[in-house]
Formats: sequence, structure tokens, C-alpha cells
Amino acid sequence: MSRLIALLLLCSTPLLAHAAALDGASLSLLWGVPFAGILLSIALFPIVAPEFWHHHFGKITAGWTVLFLLPFALSFGGATAAGLVVHAMLAEFIPFVVLLFALYTVSGGILVAGNLHGSPALNTGLLALGTVLASIMGTTGAAMLLIRPLIKANDNRRHNVHVVVFFIFLVANIGGGLTPLGDPPLFLGFLKGVDFGWTLQAMALPVLLMAVALLLIFYAIDSYLFRKEGVLPRDRTPDSPVRISGLQNLPLLGAVIAAVLLSGIWKPGVVFDVLGTPVALQNLVRDLMLLAIAALSLWLTPKAIREGNEFNWDPMLEVGKLFAGIFITIGPVLAVLQAGEQGALAALVQLVSTPQGTPDNVMYFWLTGVLSSFLDNAPTYLVFFNLASGDAATLMGPLAPTLLAISMGAVFMGACTYIGNAPNFMVKAIAQQRGIVMPSFFGYMAWSFGILLPLFLLLTLIVL
Repeated sequence: MSRLIALLLLCSTPLLAHAAALDGASLSLLWGVPFAGILLSIALFPIVAPEFWHHHFGKITAGWTVLFLLPFALSFGGATAAGLVVHAMLAEFIPFVVLLFALYTVSGGILVAGNLHGSPALNTGLLALGTVLASIMGTTGAAMLLIRPLIKANDNRRHNVHVVVFFIFLVANIGGGLTPLGDPPLFLGFLKGVDFGWTLQAMALPVLLMAVALLLIFYAIDSYLFRKEGVLPRDRTPDSPVRISGLQNLPLLGAVIAAVLLSGIWKPGVVFDVLGTPVALQNLVRDLMLLAIAALSLWLTPKAIREGNEFNWDPMLEVGKLFAGIFITIGPVLAVLQAGEQGALAALVQLVSTPQGTPDNVMYFWLTGVLSSFLDNAPTYLVFFNLASGDAATLMGPLAPTLLAISMGAVFMGACTYIGNAPNFMVKAIAQQRGIVMPSFFGYMAWSFGILLPLFLLLTLIVL
């Protein structure tokens, strides 16, 4: 795929600044087939052919991307195709991956060693801590930091599957709803112009309601099972004091937050035209700062700490390969959505609109959520963000309830399946490596639908 992109750039660089914008009203939905193919591959291959997907997901994604780019370049010209690729990379993919890279690197340098007794009170406290940390260091960072200590604390429990399931609910999803740092969909909104403070203020009540409700439900279930089943005769990892290493990374987490806030507050008005794509100075400075912070973390953190965390780059490589294809192939889909009722997705526009033409926020919440459950929640958020308006100022102003509905649907309902959000599968894999027999794909859905759907219905009544 990289060679094809380079060829497109070389062939059309002189024309990029004049590449025609896509006319979404005239585009066929067939141009969205490669995008749908990537998302369906993410959803189905891990279920039907997990080993094949593990070894070849990059090639599969590249295949779908080439299947899109070649006919697109032939139909609209190399300049337009190359302009689309450059825009996807510079405006969306690189900022997205750089933030994840910084959070993943810094959080991977903090090691929580030792072992505690997995009582209902301790488990609930760890879940609450992870829920708070998820909006500070990202759902991936918080999940990778706490899942191993939580599993060790409960390895002498007869029943511990529910602990991991609620961990996915709270730490890998719900807890990331407060800030653009927390969950990838919200950071995409931030890149599109949604203020950091708006997300924090608007999502505070929904996140609080969901978190408190889930923590109470968990405590009730865990207390019942703890009293009924007790613990194993012998603890595989006897209790020992908790020790935290790599504390030099805590200030670096603060630096990550500062870098993101800087790009949202500092607006020097300097914009560079990079092959037809505008790049604001504040965003360039932010990304360079994040890369420098990650490099500093790698330099300052002893190798033994990362080895203790079983730190490796596989999750980042997977995210990078998958989202490179997603951000390229989603271009025509976004153009069609921006065309509104003049585009090929007019029926979808009408489905999330009232007869008066105003947004139906309940439908936005549930449609965004349902698709986020079975596709990845980041591109799903992007689709409905553009369907609603695509303009951040409008969505934070008169359409603020609509943006809130989209944000809640993408963040919260990503918890409904293993494939809704990237950390879900990562947590599942680590739990299985540690000997926990995790529910199947549909078994997990029985847990999530039984517990989360009633809460989503209540959230609809209270917030929307």
C-alpha cells in the first residue's frame, strides 16, 4: 500500500494543490465498499479465522485500500486520489496515531508490581481508579496498566470472569468518555474542532451516571459470588505489598495532556499548505511534542520495567495498519454524508431526522451505538459526526445535544462487543493468557446486553 501511495504522490505532486474536492452528491455508494470491507474484516476475521487474521491483517487492509485507490485514481485522476490520501494522512491519521503512540508508550513505562487480596471492595476500588485514569491516559493506557494487577489479585477466586467483563465495560470504554485523551472517537472530534472543555462538560453527567451504576452493580455481583463461592485453597500469587515503578512517567503523562490542551488553546493563525492539505502550526507543534515525550519515556524508563509490563509494539502496529486503511477508504463515505439528502445516503439522513428536518437525537445515540458495537467506534463516530453537520462550531452550538448523543453512543456502546473498541480484545487476550476462560463472542454479548442495555435505556430517558 505504501508503494502505491508513493506512486500516486510522485505522479501528481504538481497538481495536488488544485485537486478537485469530491462531489458527494454524485458519488455512488459502491465507493464505500472497500471501507465496509475493512470494517467487516475487523469484525469477522477474529471470529472465523483468528490465526489467519493475526498474521495477515495488514495485508488484508492493504488489499482493500488498493482495491479502492486504483479504480478511484482511474476515475477521478491521480491528483484527486493523491490529494485524498495526503489529507487522510496529515489531517487525521498521523495526529490520531501520534497521540495513541504517546499514551501507549508512557503508560507502558509504569509498572504496578505486587499482589493484593481480590475482595469486592478492592476490586470495586480498582475499577473506579481505572475508570478515572481512562480519561487521563486513554482507555488503552489505563487498561494495560491495571488489567494484570487486577487479574493477579483475583487469581485465587473461583469466579473471576465477571471482574474482567466489568473491567472492559468501565476501564476500556465508559471511563474514556470525559476527554479527547480518553477514547479515540472523542479525539477525532477534537481534531475536527470540538473543544476539550466542551467534551469534559457535556460528557460529565452521562459518564458519572454510567460509572456509578456499573460500579454498584459490580459490587453487588462480586459480593454475592465472593460469599457464595469463596476462594481457592491455595493462592497462586500470595498477597504482597504493591510497588509502583516508573514514576518518572507520571510527569510525562501530564506533558501529554498539556500538549493536547496547547493545540486547542493556542491559535497563532499560521497554516502550512502541504501538498494541498492545510496543517496548522499548533497541531504540528503538538504532534512533535508528543513524539518527543514518547522518546523521553523510552529513554528514561529502565528496560526491566517494560519487560515487567510485557510491553511490545504489536498493538500499535495493528492500530497503525488498520487505521491507515480506514482513514483513506472512508473519504468517499464522508463526502456522501456531507451531501445530505442530495447524496446516496439520503435514507440514513432521513432516519436520524424528524419530519421537521431537525436531528432526532435518540436515533443518533442508538444508531451510532449499535454500529459502534459491531464496527470500530472511531470511524463510526466520524461517520455520524459528518452526517449531523461536520462543522464543530455548529455541533457545539445549536446541535450540541446531537453531538452529545453521538459521543455517548460511540464511547459507551463500544463496550457491547469485543470488537467495539480496540482495548476490549487486548484485555480479553491478556486474561486468556493468564488462564481465565473468557466468554465467547456471543457469551460476552449476553453479559453486555443484559447489563448495559437497560442502563442505555435509562440514559436515553434522563439525558436525551
